Amino acid sequence: MLREVIKEAETIEEAKNLAAEALGMPGAELQFEILQLPQKKTLGLFGGSPARVRAYFKISPAQQAAEYLKEILVRMGVPNPEIKIIEGEKGSTLEISGDNLGVIIGRRGETLDALQYLAGLVANRVDNSYYRITLNIGNYREKREQSLIGLAKKIARGAAKTGRKTSLEPMNPYERRIIHTAVQEVKGATSWSVGEEPYRHVIIGPSEDNPGKRSGRGGRKKSSKKKSAGAAGQQPAADAERAIREFIPRSNPLPTVDGATPPARTMSEKEESSSLYGRLDL
Repeated sequence: MLREVIKEAETIEEAKNLAAEALGMPGAELQFEILQLPQKKTLGLFGGSPARVRAYFKISPAQQAAEYLKEILVRMGVPNPEIKIIEGEKGSTLEISGDNLGVIIGRRGETLDALQYLAGLVANRVDNSYYRITLNIGNYREKREQSLIGLAKKIARGAAKTGRKTSLEPMNPYERRIIHTAVQEVKGATSWSVGEEPYRHVIIGPSEDNPGKRSGRGGRKKSSKKKSAGAAGQQPAADAERAIREFIPRSNPLPTVDGATPPARTMSEKEESSSLYGRLDL
């Protein structure tokens, strides 16, 4: 995207200075096009024309997003926020620094995620193509990732040992992917996602190869015989095994019956394609 301005003055240098001031950029970072050379008046009274200069520069998607974000932060009560752009292969990370940054993060990063989504929309409109924007404050993303990995592995080890399933709180797609990736490293445990956005969440439970699951550990104890309340010589009846519903893969699987185990990994398209720091699907 180009930003440009046209200015007139008595000389070309004066016109360039006016254009640089209007764009708020140093003249060394601008490109100039001389549209009209100055002409002196005849006899100092008639004719003549001022110099006309066009100044312009190309703004990147990250720069556009940073300018938009800075304006939003000021309106949120963050004085003089500093935004550092770290260019990446397919996007950029905007590192935010300043005072009163707690309001930007919000509860479990919800406000930060919302601002990241809006900044991404602005960046994608620059060249009408996908450009990933990630917001970070004081390594919050890294700390959040490590916290999720630790939580996922702890619950996965418990599921592998006891054979019980645990439902986590709703998370966004890339945080769910962090959970799925961490659980895969724990033998005997698996994870899958259920529910609709924004309440879609991860369930961690025993996997098919879990020996505790096959032996029935952690589940209901099966009684092989029932004692009859009637005559003593009556033959006790055997309990029928509970039928396990076959799992049908789908984008939004329903919770399975007790004892059933979903496939090793069930993720939506957003989770499969999202990076560890988030993805914007427009």
